[in-house]
Formats: sequence, C-alpha cells, structure tokens
Amino acid sequence: MPEPTTAVAEPARATRDAPPAGSEFAPLLRTVKGQGLLERRTGWYARVIAANALALAAVISGVVLVGDSWWSLLLAPLLAAFCARAAFIGHDAGHGQISGDKKASRIIGLLHGNLLLGMSYAWWNDKHNRHHANPNHIDKDPDVVADVLVFTAAQAGLRSGFRGWLTRNQAWLFFPLTLLEGVALKVHGFQDLRRQPPRERAVEGALLVTHVAAYATLLLTTMSPGKALAFAALHQALFGLHLGMAFAPNHKGMEMPDPDGERWGHLRRQVLTSRNIRGGVLTDWFLGGLNYQIEHHLFPSMPRPHLRLARPLVRAHCLELGIPYAETGLVDSYRQALRHLHEVGEPLRAQWP
Repeated sequence: MPEPTTAVAEPARATRDAPPAGSEFAPLLRTVKGQGLLERRTGWYARVIAANALALAAVISGVVLVGDSWWSLLLAPLLAAFCARAAFIGHDAGHGQISGDKKASRIIGLLHGNLLLGMSYAWWNDKHNRHHANPNHIDKDPDVVADVLVFTAAQAGLRSGFRGWLTRNQAWLFFPLTLLEGVALKVHGFQDLRRQPPRERAVEGALLVTHVAAYATLLLTTMSPGKALAFAALHQALFGLHLGMAFAPNHKGMEMPDPDGERWGHLRRQVLTSRNIRGGVLTDWFLGGLNYQIEHHLFPSMPRPHLRLARPLVRAHCLELGIPYAETGLVDSYRQALRHLHEVGEPLRAQWP
C-alpha cells in the first residue's frame, strides 16, 4: 500500500491572507545561510564526478570486451543508469551548485550534457531556469506548455484528432512516452542551436556532433548493425524512462498558480507547486537529490548533499506559517501525478462515443 501524502496544513489556508511577497522567505534564508547550507561542496562533487566517470568507463570497456554478442545488451541498463547520473551532475552545474564560477560550471555542464549525453547544456539551462522562476505557471513554465501532454482542462478542451486521443489516454501513455525522452532531448538540443549566438553555437554544436559520432563508432565497431541498433534503442529508452521517473513526481498534480489571481511570494510559489519524496540513500541516488524538490526550488544553488539537511528547517518554517509541505512515497507520487493527468483528460473521454 502506498504511503500517504503528508502536509503540515490544509491547502486552502495557504492561498488566503498571504503576507507581502518575500517577507515569509527571509527568515528561512537567514537560518539556512547561518548553518552554512549554501556553501559549496567541491570535494563531494569531485568524488561524485570521478566515480561516475569511472563507472561509465567501466561499462564502455565492457561493451568493447563483450563485443558482437547479444549479451552486450545487459550493459545497456547500466549505461542508462550512469548516463542519468551524468544528467544530474549537469543539472547541478547549471544551477551553480558545484562551483560559483560560471565558466567552470559551463565546462562541467558541456562535458556532461553535450559530450557525454548529446544534450544541449544551453538549451536545458534556458528551459529549466524559466521553469524554476515560475513553476507550474501555465503561461510562463515551459514544462506545462501544451505539447504531447496537457496539464489543464483548458488545454485539453483544444485537443482533437490524434492529439485528442493522446489526451484521453495520457495517464496510461505517460511512462511509455518517457521511453522516447532520451532521443527527444537530443533532438531539442540540435534544434536549439539556431537560437544560440554564433560562438556558443559552435562549441555546443561541435560537442553534440562529437557525441553522436563517438556513440555510433563505439557501437558499430564492437557489434553488428542489428545488435548496435538494439543496444542503442534499449539504452536510450531506459535513459529516458529513468529521467522521466526522476522528474515526474516533482510538480505533476501540484498547485498551478492562477495567471489572473493573487501573486505568490517566492516561498509559496516554490513550496505549493512542489512535492518531496520520502526515502533514504537509495532514493537520493535514484532521483539525483530531486526528491528534495521543495528545498531545491527554494534554494536552487544549494549543493545536493545539503538538501536533506535543509528539509527539517523548511518543513518547520512551513508549519509555523501554515503552508502545506507536500511529501509522500515514491509510488504514491506517481499515483498522484498520473491521477492528475487522468482527470485532465476526463472531459474528452466523456465526449467520446
């Protein structure tokens, strides 16, 4: 049975009688700063980056040693898992969690995003920073823009034909669709090159092409084309699924600010739209620290190992102010996210003969 969601106050209370924007967050920020939780953890990240690089090198060596055998497919899930770790490192670099030096952060991001994964660091940063500024805001958050999935009844009402079918069944299709996310992220990166200034485009584009060339060379020189295609398909599908499982619990089914309603301050804007996932070391590893989504959104530059230390401070502060602090188990978080997607598609299902 899934763990129940916990919150420290009724949701209705959180949006009434809100103090002026920013005044609720300042005391928490002072406490967090006072405990040194915003200070960099360069040594911790150096160990994580080195360990993941060694793991990736070991898996790639295994692919070469196993060679032209179907047994090589057993290495695809491992490669997907460690590629997801690289994505989490690139994510942290983009937020300045690893280094306060923008140039150093960009280098780390380019190496882990563009070179290792074939994902554009510039594209991801632009999109992700806009999400952080206005999470779940239908007009400002690119993550809830109507695309393959929709997140509000108003968006669903505009769907017809094949897109209408997708919306009617989006809860069932969510995880199967994430199998395509690994490839989709690469495509978005190449498409974004047109937006980037010339110098940035040259660096990003060169690294993206290098990744594709190296990836194809590795597979095609160690196994037959058929096995190489099977390996790539399994690897990219599991990589996309892993990222989808990490990102799905964070905001799906949480509060969505009314564009024409009351303007929330930073604390409410980040807390009310985010969901934490309970768990231990394994959960932290699997979700890349994003299970502390509330703390991450309140303090984007906070190093990953400090997020769990900030959690009791944030939770207590929300309790004092009567602001809901959503926290649940991993399985129940998926249940809540999928329930929301199912409810959004209900009007279209009701119209379907």
